Amino acid sequence: MPPFPKPDFSYSYDPQTEIQKLRTWRDTEPGRQIPTKQNDKMLLASWNIANLGDEKQVRAQDDIEVMAEVLSWFDVVAIQEVKEGLSDFRRLQAALPSGYAAVMSDQGGNNERMVFIHDTARVDRLELAGEIAIPPSSHRYIRLPHSEQKFDGFDRNPFAVAFSCGNREFTIVNAHLYFGSDSTHSKNRRALECYALGRWADLRDKRGNAYSDNVVVIGDLNMPAAEPGDQMYDALTARGLHIPAHQSRIGTTITEGKHYDQLAFLPGDAGQSFIQEGVFDFDGALFSDLWDDPQRDESDFDAYLRFHISDHRPIWAQFDVS
Repeated sequence: MPPFPKPDFSYSYDPQTEIQKLRTWRDTEPGRQIPTKQNDKMLLASWNIANLGDEKQVRAQDDIEVMAEVLSWFDVVAIQEVKEGLSDFRRLQAALPSGYAAVMSDQGGNNERMVFIHDTARVDRLELAGEIAIPPSSHRYIRLPHSEQKFDGFDRNPFAVAFSCGNREFTIVNAHLYFGSDSTHSKNRRALECYALGRWADLRDKRGNAYSDNVVVIGDLNMPAAEPGDQMYDALTARGLHIPAHQSRIGTTITEGKHYDQLAFLPGDAGQSFIQEGVFDFDGALFSDLWDDPQRDESDFDAYLRFHISDHRPIWAQFDVS
């Protein structure tokens, strides 16, 4: 997406005050709580940090510190919308606690990279790391009911990396699927990408030669509603991927409440080890004095949040690795 415009008003905040509010929200707010790291559990998250590294949306250092705090709560995080220029991501890395490592794809559509960070004290990165590309000879197998539109490949190839945590190995796929517009052509293209990803996971499982039996797809799948009947949901789950319903049903976009960011896995070992998932609506805790300012309305708050942090909320999941 294009960079968000810089808000046309001044506002400053103390990052440590905001971090403490985030921690309180995380620990005590019903429906928003995130468990702490545990030796027999893995905490996986995904966050579309809008336009991270775009020269027209450069984050202040205070913003970087707030984002690093949230990322540090998890063992593995898939990040989307990291731009080809890595200056802001490098600052984010430096703000994380020691021991976090990164692995990333090269740039794809919209000059974006798919990035993983992980806590090396708790998680090991294994040998597998690569983009998912469907061979042109297989494009004809990727079809939608009631549409003749053809699949021409991913706009941004999903990025698969294998990790081990505790006694389990996972192949985690970081995906930011095509959005385009609300036109029928764009929606069909998005659904074709969803089906292609689900088909890839199904074939890796059935052929028996996958690096890991535990395939977990996570990221910004641009799925408006995580329920049967949604075109993207139906395409992604057509070949067996399962999308669990998080209890709060909080949307992952801060203004529209869409469920674009999702988690899916096959019902094998990954499904059996899944414990719970949720969405962290950080906008309920951050910048409360801006929200309460009688001189400002909700649109000002949203504009500030989108520019300085993101328009997407993190999604997270906990797995048993005992």
